[in-house]
Amino acid sequence: MQMIRVNGVNLHYADQGPRDGRPLVFANSLGTDFRLWDQLLPLLPKGLRVIRYDKRGHGLSDGPAAPYFMGDLVADLAALLDALKVRDAVVVGLSIGGMIAQGLAAERPDLVRAMVLSNTGARIGNEAIWDERMGTARKGGIEALADATLERWFSADFRTNRRAELAAWRNMLCRTWLEGYLGCSAAIRDSDLFDSTARLSLPVLGIAGSEDGSTPPDMVRETADLVAGSAFELIRGAGHLPCVENPERYGEILTAFLRKTGHI
Repeated sequence: MQMIRVNGVNLHYADQGPRDGRPLVFANSLGTDFRLWDQLLPLLPKGLRVIRYDKRGHGLSDGPAAPYFMGDLVADLAALLDALKVRDAVVVGLSIGGMIAQGLAAERPDLVRAMVLSNTGARIGNEAIWDERMGTARKGGIEALADATLERWFSADFRTNRRAELAAWRNMLCRTWLEGYLGCSAAIRDSDLFDSTARLSLPVLGIAGSEDGSTPPDMVRETADLVAGSAFELIRGAGHLPCVENPERYGEILTAFLRKTGHI
């Protein structure tokens, strides 16, 4: 188990692969920990330095009191990478992780060589949506949001035919720190990254799932298109977490992007 204290918070992370390997950094979604990427990792090229972490309020990291700000989440990842002496990483961010990646690229371009914006947006939802979800969670816990969340996360086929896996993801969601869920929800609610992302100049790949009920493909494409020269890939039949539903295709797309950007 690897832990580090940054910005007054203990973060849980994994730093795997050769220290002189090209760094590949993963930032996961609201309500998940870094096991989100477990099925993908064996499908990636060898020799990469792979860094995953639990953002504040998630997994084994500390869960300080809400609210959080996107700047807090960006600063946490920047401090982790500074401590690990990482520069010029390809950062793969999914959902709120994609928002963190956008903020990191804007604030610390020395840390980000290229970026994968997976199932994310420059703005996700609106104030009313997030206030309603946060109110429901405060009254009934994250369990009260679980059914609707899983419908957005996974395709109907996954929910019908992979019930044991679905139960595991439900458990992960419901065992998230309540303050962490509320804090990160507030960060999403209060963030509009259109202007800062549109000023970026780096290789960007957008990845969407055709059945995503949280960040539909058009949102992901629109966000990727803010950066000139970006690319976009759609994974058909997958929901909000395509690295879970179809890790093989996700791995193919990511590997091709790493090769295109000279990272492998």
